[in-house]
Amino acid sequence: MSRAAPQPRPGPLLRLNPAQPGAAGIKVIATGLLVVMAAVFVVTRAFEPRYPWLGYVKAFAEAAMVGGVADWFAVTALFRHPLGLPIPHTAIIPRNKDRIADTLAQFLRDNFLVASVVARRMRGMDLAGAAGRFLQSPTDGGARIRQGASRLIADVFEALDDERLGGIVKQAISTRLRQAEVAPVMGAALASAINEDRHVPMLEAGIRALARTLDANESLIRELVRKRASWFLRLAGLDEKLADSILDGLRKVTVEMSTDPAHPVRVRMEQALADLANDLQTDADTRARVEGWKEELLANTSVALWLDTLWQ
Repeated sequence: MSRAAPQPRPGPLLRLNPAQPGAAGIKVIATGLLVVMAAVFVVTRAFEPRYPWLGYVKAFAEAAMVGGVADWFAVTALFRHPLGLPIPHTAIIPRNKDRIADTLAQFLRDNFLVASVVARRMRGMDLAGAAGRFLQSPTDGGARIRQGASRLIADVFEALDDERLGGIVKQAISTRLRQAEVAPVMGAALASAINEDRHVPMLEAGIRALARTLDANESLIRELVRKRASWFLRLAGLDEKLADSILDGLRKVTVEMSTDPAHPVRVRMEQALADLANDLQTDADTRARVEGWKEELLANTSVALWLDTLWQ
């Protein structure tokens, strides 16, 4: 007896290749980038008083971090409670399924279950002929019924106006998201995670990612030190020693942060997260920025296309 040929195993997930299957890999990449931005934000905030130029890096990391969290929350809140927490204005579709069903029912009643549409469909049906043919061949009546039912269902779906139906649902979802203020909800979720120490694994992962980023960019750091060093230091070869000292110091900080929960920088990082959670709930400027990012997200054509695919 011949054995079936083994199925080829999928290759490794190519980074940022949406054509290749494997949503889990894409989620890992997105989560990793969010963790890196969070780590860069807290580290630059901790060292900004000493190195003022880090303010530009901090601003970039803050925008990327809050924007990423807003994107994640906006999509997740449609279908379930983020992080399993019963946060208000989340799980929008499950909680409003009755309203959506009523809207769809009203749409079908007003556009399809009207006399003109029903009459047009009835005129195209040969009920007497179909009944006669069925009675002439009773042995295969079950198969004929199944075939007729499947054809009727197909005709009904073909009669539906996908564009109008999808537009109604998309408009309802977009309106609900625009009415909901997401910043306080995000702040409450972050505060709850901090209170239950669920942020610790993410924080430690961020520290490890920071260490890997430091190793991966060692040559870049050395080049920056060489360019900024004076000609005398370069002539004496002291620029390399200066770069070694900087790299060794940064590596020492990352190791101490990963092993000592009471490390000052790590404490500042946790305090920065707590401050962010508080600002999301109480600071008007922060909430306004998040609302602005939310509006930009909802106005994005990619999000609109994704909402359209829900009914295709």
